[in-house]
Amino acid sequence: MRSGWNDRDANAAVHEHFADSPPDVALRVYTSRLIGADAALVLHGGGNTSVKTEVDDLLGRECEVVCVKGSGHDLATIEPSGLPALDLAGLRELRAALELSDQQLTDQLRLHLLDPNAATPSLETLVHAFLPDKFVEHTHADVVLAFVNRPNGAAEIDALFGGSVAVIEWTMPGLPLAKAVADVRDENPDLIGVVLDKHGVITWGPDARTSYERMIEICDRVETEIERRLAGRAVFEGGEVDEDECRRKAIQVATKVRRCLASPREDVLNPDVALIADWRVSAEVLAAAERKDAVELLRTGPLTPDHALRTKGWYCVSDPDEESLAVAIAEFSAAYLEGFNQYGPGAESASVLDDPFPRVMLVRGVGLFGFGPTKKAARIAGDIAEHTIHGKLTASALSAYSALSDGEVFRMEYWPPERAKLESGPEPTLARKVAIVTGAAGAIGRATSRVLLERGCHVVLTDLPGDPLDNTARELRDRFADAVDAQPMDVTDESSVERVFAHTTLHFGGLDILVANAGIAHVGAIDSLELSDWQRVHAVNETGTFLCFRAAARVFRAQRLGGRLILNASKNVPAPGADFAAYSASKAGAVQVAKVAAIELAELGVTVNFVHADGVFEDETSGKSSGLWDTVGPDRMASRGLDAQGLREFYRNRNLMKVPVSARHVAEAIAFFAEARTPTTGAALTVDGGHRDTFYR
Repeated sequence: MRSGWNDRDANAAVHEHFADSPPDVALRVYTSRLIGADAALVLHGGGNTSVKTEVDDLLGRECEVVCVKGSGHDLATIEPSGLPALDLAGLRELRAALELSDQQLTDQLRLHLLDPNAATPSLETLVHAFLPDKFVEHTHADVVLAFVNRPNGAAEIDALFGGSVAVIEWTMPGLPLAKAVADVRDENPDLIGVVLDKHGVITWGPDARTSYERMIEICDRVETEIERRLAGRAVFEGGEVDEDECRRKAIQVATKVRRCLASPREDVLNPDVALIADWRVSAEVLAAAERKDAVELLRTGPLTPDHALRTKGWYCVSDPDEESLAVAIAEFSAAYLEGFNQYGPGAESASVLDDPFPRVMLVRGVGLFGFGPTKKAARIAGDIAEHTIHGKLTASALSAYSALSDGEVFRMEYWPPERAKLESGPEPTLARKVAIVTGAAGAIGRATSRVLLERGCHVVLTDLPGDPLDNTARELRDRFADAVDAQPMDVTDESSVERVFAHTTLHFGGLDILVANAGIAHVGAIDSLELSDWQRVHAVNETGTFLCFRAAARVFRAQRLGGRLILNASKNVPAPGADFAAYSASKAGAVQVAKVAAIELAELGVTVNFVHADGVFEDETSGKSSGLWDTVGPDRMASRGLDAQGLREFYRNRNLMKVPVSARHVAEAIAFFAEARTPTTGAALTVDGGHRDTFYR
């Protein structure tokens, strides 16, 4: 491991990038980002850094503060605002306290903030405050944890560093750890840092570069020692990976796993689908799963208990067949519940238990699945797992891996200040659900995708390849990030449809909702309508609906978790218009497909419903025009002698409510069916401002 310090970049941080902040804070941000950019040091918001400096309070008096990473901030992208300032003198007085309850610790950290609206400081703030050094960093360096988390690891660290680095046995974070680190520092003034057994590394220094490079020095020396001891031996034995074959198997495994990861409920229309998935494969992952001691090794605790919040204490290992998957997950859940009841908050706080399911699963010959309530959480679990697996294999290659006890891991996972990192209020109505939206680049498709995402859904946007789909994906990813995926798809092409549904199953772990929205129109009287135009419209509107419904039904049958099929039909189904035979007939045919699907899939708890909309000219949020009205509008304007605005007014005034119908209105109707708040199937919801011809009959 080598230092990333660069004098030019450091100066730019002070004078250009963070010139509005004190130089000390600017350099703290610079080195924090160097640490955060290295996944071998910290992962996804892990670790923390600080700097002690002086600021003026509201009365203009100079005040000594410690600026510590705020909880929830990522060192890789941290800004000066992510280092809230706390009154240093007040914090240091807490060293005299005999103990602090969890609530007292949280209260004291917020009490000493100079800005009461600032981010909540790191739970390790007292460690930083009690140390006398100006700059302090704390990481979960992979190589150090792999080396120290062994039966003789602590003694070997002592021997390796000859007294310049101390080892502190596992100590619970908070006041106990802060005191332990400060005591060791006071007793050994020549130390450059400490290694926390089963936890991480802390270094310090009088300036930013010294503190940062001491961290790099410790990691590099341990890494060199590991290489010396292995003497060229690999930490795992594995061959080449046939990623395509693993992917094929993973698609088959995903639906089976998702069914096993659902909390059963009597209300089959709303099963509690617990988790979104993230799959990856590598030679190391496959080799780890094939080890004779795989279950035993991966049943041990994480490299650092900070990871337990994202991955739970241990991992699940299984063969890929359905019975083995079900048994492995059931055994994991039973063991986890037993551990929770023995070491967790206890029965009186059982509501804190999200679920007993694994967050990481290795499937032999298939790869690794990370799980979480969101795609981001699943990806984080997978990233942590890959680093953890490498660390455990490294420790095993050196001698043996020694983990923290289950009791301490559960204690950390359910430590209230740690759990607070996950708190974000009640989950939205479509949280943990996965949807495919066809025709997503159109006005209604884009609005529908946005509304589903706002309700917490994960959405695969599909449309023909090109700028419209790319632009839609870019717009929605800017706001919803990992919850958005985009896949080119031609609904008339059977192989294209099958590919996208398989991709969705693997990318997010399954499927819950299909919105069949793709559609095209053609204007022409029957006596002038070309057969090719008739067939082209039917291919998209009717056959495309069939192909997508069939693909979704197959996934729903494999998952056995219910599902939602929603067809964007048209006002033209109950009330067709002249020169619109191909469109009206194809949409009516699609509705018949939906009605039959409602009959056939009810036994699976799948609802099938459709929306009849009229007069939607654009997606108001993005300004994207409706493809249908781009096609139909010119003819309708010409026949009525109207301009574009006049046509809008004509359609507004012809409905009973005299209101414009927006893409958002249609999207809200689709979301109503997606949420399945009522046991409704085979139903139509009109979104047209009211027409006598579309009344229920």
